[in-house]
Amino acid sequence: MKKGQHTMAKISTFDKMRVGYLDAVKSSFNKRDIDSLQKKFNLFSADDNDKKSALDQGLRDFLLEQLASRKKRSSNDVSIWEQYVSYCISACKRGLCTSTMPVVLLGDVFDALTLQQCEQLFAYVEENVSIWKEDMFFTPCKNNLLRMCNDLLRRLSRSQNTVFCGRILLFLAKFFPFSERSGLNVVSEFNLENITEFGTDGPGNLKEILAEDDNDHNEDDKGDMKITIDYNLYSKFWSLQDFFRNPNQCYNKVHWKSFSSHSNSVLSAFSSYKLDDVTESKRRKLDTTEKEMKMETDESSSPSQVFFAKYLTNQKLLELQLSDSNFRRYVLLQFLILFQYLDSQVKFKAENFELKPDQVEWVKETTELICRLIRETPPDGPSFLLAVTHILKREEQWSNWKNEGCKEFQIPGGSSKPLEASAESGLTEKKRPLKARRRGRPVGEIIKDSSSQGRTFMGNSELTKLWNVCPDNLEACRGKDRDFLPSLDSYFEEAIEQTDPNAMVEDGYKKINDGNFGWRALRLLARRSPHFFTLSSNNISKLPEYLETMIKKIAKDRPSAGSQALPQEESKPELLEGQAEENGAENEQEEDELLKTMKDDEGKDDDADEKKPLAFSEKMLDSLAPCLAPVWEMVAKKFGLEKGEIEFIASESENDETRARKWLQHYTESDEDASPENLAYTLEGMGLTEAVAVINEYN
Repeated sequence: MKKGQHTMAKISTFDKMRVGYLDAVKSSFNKRDIDSLQKKFNLFSADDNDKKSALDQGLRDFLLEQLASRKKRSSNDVSIWEQYVSYCISACKRGLCTSTMPVVLLGDVFDALTLQQCEQLFAYVEENVSIWKEDMFFTPCKNNLLRMCNDLLRRLSRSQNTVFCGRILLFLAKFFPFSERSGLNVVSEFNLENITEFGTDGPGNLKEILAEDDNDHNEDDKGDMKITIDYNLYSKFWSLQDFFRNPNQCYNKVHWKSFSSHSNSVLSAFSSYKLDDVTESKRRKLDTTEKEMKMETDESSSPSQVFFAKYLTNQKLLELQLSDSNFRRYVLLQFLILFQYLDSQVKFKAENFELKPDQVEWVKETTELICRLIRETPPDGPSFLLAVTHILKREEQWSNWKNEGCKEFQIPGGSSKPLEASAESGLTEKKRPLKARRRGRPVGEIIKDSSSQGRTFMGNSELTKLWNVCPDNLEACRGKDRDFLPSLDSYFEEAIEQTDPNAMVEDGYKKINDGNFGWRALRLLARRSPHFFTLSSNNISKLPEYLETMIKKIAKDRPSAGSQALPQEESKPELLEGQAEENGAENEQEEDELLKTMKDDEGKDDDADEKKPLAFSEKMLDSLAPCLAPVWEMVAKKFGLEKGEIEFIASESENDETRARKWLQHYTESDEDASPENLAYTLEGMGLTEAVAVINEYN
């Protein structure tokens, strides 16, 4: 009851503070007076965190009221929201509310505004990037800012709101450091969802389409056409986009043949149909048209003419697209980017992803051809080629930086250059030597030199230093500094004192009744005490009784504390030698029975839990083979079977069921971890429930 009353009182206090702060926010914001809010904040005597939470809620409540009222008036002015966020920033700097509130308020405002208003308000976010990067706001607000920008990007269209999307991405690039993991694509993944779809109609249909389209062209246009488009060229051209989307396909022998064949056909078409520079008459005509468009178009609408180029794949358009210099440049640039990736060192690229010598030679020759085509493509072909070459070199530096773990850029000591400039110079001057130096000396030579000097090389300076402190592991384990066990006297000191009747300690409060203490005591006795492994025959079924017996023996062995710990023993006369031996035998028998009883109990539990391991049988393998026949190659690869072994099994058998049976036999004989349980677990993960049911049936 008291707890419920306390909770209700706390809720009531929070509501009072929230209402009071809401009124204070209304009055102080209208007057632009943050001091009055400070005074209201100090009036309440609650905890600072509770007061900040109440003020946070008050700020959001006031924002909600303002959004609702302005929506009714259809106001498009965003300056009021800029002022309100600035007001909240001032409150944060005075410690009145949490550091995340300005960004939280911005997110609420963006959710309620139209895209046009969001674009206006985002200018405020860009202008105050220095505030968001302050220590007070950066760490608490970075996730909120990233979420806010991602929400905006999801609302925008990349083809219709290209400029706004670019502004958001540029802001994120300015706000986050270069080493921010969320924007680096560290594992080098491709955008596999960017699929280019094109027409799959036959060549006859394409001829009909082009014939119909020819009727719409005048004779002058027909005279200008210098290239013939057939379905074969059309399909090859747009098929290349799938290789640009996923370059790793080129490492497959079959896909490489298709890629090289399509590339040769397309580049041959580009070479045979060269674009001419715009003639003087056409240039004058274009200039006149541009002037007329400028007169008809208002200045405010000019930014909307910028768009994101996503070309159509209609069969009618390819002839016109090949005549477009920009379109041709984009395609040729895609080739260069792909070729650079195929021949570059990427940390997360598979080891078998490597071009063969003949493929490398083809890439080199094709690259020279593409550079020549770019140089010959007007306008300003040589300048465009120079810019592309520079960008690709910078891309190599970026790739090297990612391969080395995306290290943070540090401003050199005493340098006044900005971080970006220092980073660029560091990439330019240091990346290539580091890469060459890393490849210069193989790891095997380093290990060999270290072994000859009696040292261990671990590949890391700190680990190497640690392992060479004491090269002999057994000797290091015997070191005194690694003996963490307490002595018997120190550990059992309190328990020995509790055995004294004069201490008047009840049995329920004795240390020997503490299970945690007893477990540690048994481990310590096994390492320190000679009494632990003595033979005994008496049955002691409880651990406290056994510990009490052992504590008495330890107390007797103590040189000076034995008489104090057990005063009741003082009045007893000394035992004769025969009596001492008899008592010792009884104690040993007692300990032996206790240990025997405990081991018997543990053995019963182990026998109950132990299950007979499952094994393969010929009948099971015969029943499994039909289930795995359609997918036996995929299953074999999953279990690590090499390509050559798979081809050998395939060549030795006539049908998939026999091949699956041979692979199962190979798996059971060669895999050390082969068991029905492991096989069923993996097959279940692959969705082969029928095969799993067969395994469970036999086990």
